[in-house]
Amino acid sequence: MQNKEKWSPGKYVIRNGRLRATRDTSKLKTASRLVTDLVAARYDKAIQTYARGDLIDLGCGNVPLFLAYKDRVSSITCVDWPATRHKVDHLDHELDLTESLPFPDSSFSTIILSDVMEHIPNPGQLWSEMNRILTQGGVAIINVPFLYWVHEAPHDYYRYTEYALERFASNSSFSVISLEPIGGLPEVLADFIAKKPRVIPIIGHLFRKPTSILIQKFTWVFVHSLGKSLSRKTAKRFPMGYFMIVQKQ
Repeated sequence: MQNKEKWSPGKYVIRNGRLRATRDTSKLKTASRLVTDLVAARYDKAIQTYARGDLIDLGCGNVPLFLAYKDRVSSITCVDWPATRHKVDHLDHELDLTESLPFPDSSFSTIILSDVMEHIPNPGQLWSEMNRILTQGGVAIINVPFLYWVHEAPHDYYRYTEYALERFASNSSFSVISLEPIGGLPEVLADFIAKKPRVIPIIGHLFRKPTSILIQKFTWVFVHSLGKSLSRKTAKRFPMGYFMIVQKQ
């Protein structure tokens, strides 16, 4: 990773010993706090459990997960597109992830692929390359959106069901350690309303930012208390996204 001394937190921060979404609106839009908190909780646990050895962060952007894995791995290699919209201060390689990766077989023990797969027009190629560059027993930690708005257009190509993800893993000789939905119907609705508060009758157009914050806070509390069962029961049919950990067989 280049220029570590210049790195500063992006959309993730450590709060009370846990990885959480930043509340800095210059780094993360207010309307994206809920989904980022949900994803952060899963990366926090997965990285503590599985990150080790030489790590490569594919499609790393401004390396938002650096805080989570920096003390758990031997080395960090940062990769992103040549024309990425993100900062490029920390890139080791500017690469097209739709092509073969210029790394020897079995180069890395851990792969991070965060909010990237939906932007890959030829995902099968990348799955094969991830398997090739991982060591035996190495893991890839992945998240993808599902019921989520189009972003970074025009380079937003796919939404994957759990069945598609399992198929890609199997076809690329990965075993699935875990594959779980991120959120259910309450979280999907809250994310939609937070991003489009004007759908709320009468008052939605008046209180855009306060409404967004309130809805997301309420939903976070709700799905971690009284609404936990509803979130779990609806996650199968109405997931906001998926979080996946696969291992090279």
